[in-house]
Order: sequence, then C-alpha cells, then structure tokens
Amino acid sequence: AAIAIGMKSSLGRSRGKAQTELLRANINDQVNRLLDQLEDLEELKDEFEEGEYEETKQETMAQLREFQEFLERSVQGDMSLVSEYGATILALQAAISQAFKTPEVIRMFAKKQPDALRKRLADLQRDKKIRQISNEQFQTQAVEILIALKKLGSKLSSKEEDYLEKMSGARHMESAVDKLGSGSSVEAKLISKASAEISKATKQ
Repeated sequence: AAIAIGMKSSLGRSRGKAQTELLRANINDQVNRLLDQLEDLEELKDEFEEGEYEETKQETMAQLREFQEFLERSVQGDMSLVSEYGATILALQAAISQAFKTPEVIRMFAKKQPDALRKRLADLQRDKKIRQISNEQFQTQAVEILIALKKLGSKLSSKEEDYLEKMSGARHMESAVDKLGSGSSVEAKLISKASAEISKATKQ
C-alpha cells in the first residue's frame, strides 16, 4: 500500500511538472507572438490606411491586456513562475498603459535582458553622436531603457541616475511604472496572493 501511495504521489508530481512545462511553453509562445505583433505594428505604421493603424493598435492592446490578465492568474501559487514572469507582467503593463512606447525595449524588459538593454543604449548613444537619430528619439528610448534596467535590479551609474533626474517626464514615467509595480512589487503582490492561498489551503 505504501509503495502504491508513493507511486501515486510520484505520478502526480510528474504530471504537475509536465503541465507546468506546457504552461511555460504556451506563455513563451504567446509573449513572442504579441511582442512580434507590437513590433510589426510600429514598423508598418506608415503603410496603414487612415484610421486603420489606430484600430489595429487598439486590437493589439486588448490582446495584450487579456494575455497579461491570463498570465497573472496562471503564475499565482507557483513561486518559480512568479519569479520567472514578474518582469514580463510588468513590461506588458508598461506597454498597455503606454508608459513604454518602444517595442524592442518592451521585449528586452519582458525577457529580462539587461545586457541587451545596455547594448541598445550604447548603440543609441553612438547613433546620436553621428546624428543618425534625433535628440528626442534618443531621450525617449534612453529613459525607457534606464527605467527598465532599474526595474530589473541593475545598478545605474551616478551619471545615468543624474540623467533620469534631469529628464522632464522621466520621473513621471518611472512613477507610472512604479504604480504598475516596481521590479519586485508585482512579484510581491503575486507572492502575497499565493501565500494567502497556501495559508487558506493549509487551514482547511
């Protein structure tokens, strides 16, 4: 009987692990699809007919919102998924609220890629120097990148912190992202919910 119970428990764990892997694969596929859609939307912006771009953008934002809600529900109760997808949830919220407007930066934020964000910032600095991009284009993306790096737990240099301080709108944008949940507060909120669920289940 003890062997049978042990086998049943092992099978349950195995099935649970397989379901988690399927969920993870589904989440990753959906994230990639929606981020691709967001990038395509901006790249092909000039090819849309009048009114078509806004309509398509609204549809994409609705899909992002729906998926973000699904993702929050899906990771509740699983600490490894909370840790893995906390930044993704925050990045999606930043895109939906339009606190962040650069699809490539949103992707790097969602995928937790601080090195890629650093490289993009260096490329932007070079492009600005040779006047390949305007100062306004540089500022928009630089602020998004620096805020994303902060939310991912990367340490900014004093020069970068000063730049954020000086940029009008940067503090407002960072405050908007903080309201969505700072790097750890989205996770903390989910962990708190999960802990409450675990505590409730234990008492039953």
